[in-house]
Amino acid sequence: MQAAPGETGSVIKCEFDYGERPFTLSGNGRCHTFRSRRMERMDSAQETDTRGADVSQEQRRQARLIWEYHLLGHEPRRCDVAVGLGTYDLDVATRCAGLYHAGLAPLLLFTGGNTPLTAARFPRGEAEHYREHAVSLGVPAEAVLVEPHATNTGENIAFSRRLLEEAGLVPRSVLLVSKLERRPYATARKQWPDTELVCASPPGDLDDYLAAAGGHAKLIVDVLVGELQRIIEYPALGHTVPQPVPQPVREAYEALRTAGFTGYTR
Repeated sequence: MQAAPGETGSVIKCEFDYGERPFTLSGNGRCHTFRSRRMERMDSAQETDTRGADVSQEQRRQARLIWEYHLLGHEPRRCDVAVGLGTYDLDVATRCAGLYHAGLAPLLLFTGGNTPLTAARFPRGEAEHYREHAVSLGVPAEAVLVEPHATNTGENIAFSRRLLEEAGLVPRSVLLVSKLERRPYATARKQWPDTELVCASPPGDLDDYLAAAGGHAKLIVDVLVGELQRIIEYPALGHTVPQPVPQPVREAYEALRTAGFTGYTR
């Protein structure tokens, strides 16, 4: 799949509204002035002083080590397609729309069906709701593909690749857009070994997510721990390529598991 011509080194900016406030996205990287509905919920959570209430300061330090490990720090650059992995809110779809408007992805593909965690919010499936949201943000409908069947990360990647192949598209480069980056990257590297992969995620850091979770911050840490468990164990099962895990990250993982942050572990 040939990438459309364009100035890949130039800074491209686009402004549009999401919720009540505008935000700006830059073609040379993340925008830190972005404000989404999730950011508004963070403000509310801070005002009610529920920020990480069920996670101690030491556990927050440990969780931050794991959080930073999950993010790869890639510089977003122009790719043939952006693949947005479905999750529990619209932040990934918003990020993909921003990448499209910034000229970094001429085609978006959203992947995700229904899961027990998202079925109530996205009854038509994660990918279909993502498509509708991206179109509402100004992405042309013809620039969006929908993969509505995947229920896990492995299927997200496998089904997305198959959909592109069925459409006669073989991308040389893919922007993977997800909440946490490392496991989608390791999965895609296993299934899409000859494709250049660049990872991106919605703006925000661990404090933002803990604040948004309010009194349920433990669930966020559960997910961080469970994702790391899969990164450690899945290469032996043939699901992902191995990823080195620094000793401090592994120690934080073991400490949090011992403390009971196991709600998302296998």
